Amino acid sequence: MAQATNFRGIVLSNRHLSFSNTIEGFDKLQCWIEGIQQKHRLNRVIIGMEPTGHYWWNLANWLTNKDSNVVLVNPATTKRNKENRDNSPSKSDPKDALVIANIVSRGYYYEHTRQAQEFQRLRTLMSDREFWVAYSVRLQNRIIRWLDIRFPEYTSVFKDWTCKRSMATLKELPLPQDLASRSITEMITT
Repeated sequence: MAQATNFRGIVLSNRHLSFSNTIEGFDKLQCWIEGIQQKHRLNRVIIGMEPTGHYWWNLANWLTNKDSNVVLVNPATTKRNKENRDNSPSKSDPKDALVIANIVSRGYYYEHTRQAQEFQRLRTLMSDREFWVAYSVRLQNRIIRWLDIRFPEYTSVFKDWTCKRSMATLKELPLPQDLASRSITEMITT
């Protein structure tokens, strides 16, 4: 969504603009901006957006490549100003677009600087690594929970359930019933 205001915060468009996060959508936004510039005889335009999620990234980089002045608005600032606007924290894309436009018109933003390709890759790799580490911890916690519920004696035999012998035992004997059905001699030879 997009909305346009002047430097005083007065809305310049009759309606907000809906556009997709594609090249076609970006072209539609650019035409809309150029139309507003012509209609209101504006020389400069500041394009503000909230850097939440990943949706803003492609648009910000595309606009920066077109030498547009792109700025970012802190999501916390948007939230506070949204409540001040109509005394309601309700969320809608048109309302958010107008709130962001007003925040930019008052100067509460910071400049977007496009990062080098290597830095973007490093940032993506770090984000992916954080995801997989967190996912791994969640899985380990689920296994520990399962062992505590189904096989409470397991930790008295193996202090570390991830060691090779423990993993081999779990693969061969995943449940206490499997262990109970074998003799001591069978256990030693297994």
